[in-house]
Amino acid sequence: MRIACGVEYDGAGFSGWQSQPHAPSVQAEVEAALSKVADHPVQLFCAGRTDAGVHATHQVVHFETTAQRRERSWLLGANANLPDGVTLTWVRPVDEDFHARFSAEARSYRYVILNREVPSALLRRRVTWSHAALDVASMRAGARHLVGEHDFSSYRATACQAKSPVRTVHRLELNRHGEFIYLDIEANAFLHHMVRNIAGVLMAIGRGDQAPAWSREILEHRDRARGGVTAPADGLYLVGVRYPARFGLPARGFMPVFG
Repeated sequence: MRIACGVEYDGAGFSGWQSQPHAPSVQAEVEAALSKVADHPVQLFCAGRTDAGVHATHQVVHFETTAQRRERSWLLGANANLPDGVTLTWVRPVDEDFHARFSAEARSYRYVILNREVPSALLRRRVTWSHAALDVASMRAGARHLVGEHDFSSYRATACQAKSPVRTVHRLELNRHGEFIYLDIEANAFLHHMVRNIAGVLMAIGRGDQAPAWSREILEHRDRARGGVTAPADGLYLVGVRYPARFGLPARGFMPVFG
């Protein structure tokens, strides 16, 4: 039987999603919890591997099992064995042709910026802080150059292992609510550090360090060395993974909103 799950986690205490030999990972914790419920080792496949410090309200995973359990038993049993900061939000049996990564049609992230003179004592590692005033209109103008299908070589990490740097950004929106700026982006897939590099470029534009056209110039260089600063992981959340309707899976988790 193949089973899909939604996973929500606070990434601040983990080295990222993917299991690593000598560092805590979300994958290792969820696999261990599900293995106890299944009474056999469980291997997870995820929709997108998040970096150290990156959070998720809607990571999607799947695994295979010979154990016969009710959906509620998987959900409550796994959560009883998970550490604070990691929660399964739903469990569904799926067809054998479902794959958490390869069946996904789009992924969505939200990047949250606290834009005020002083940082927040309560939202440390939950949002990215910028003391310099950010002009959202300029950031929107820069964002428009990144929508559509492009070679995002300048916006990916130098260690990115993706075979192709071409990605299609379906939506890239910026909105201010009081002291908070929300960057919402949806694409067919993302490269390593792609969202954080886009956020870093748009924040530089918002500060007035660069003109809005700079985002397009970086794109055209196709060279990471010509790109901007990678923004911190603190404010980044994986909030949605969209699959074909026939699988009947939720498309989004809750949207982090502050203030």
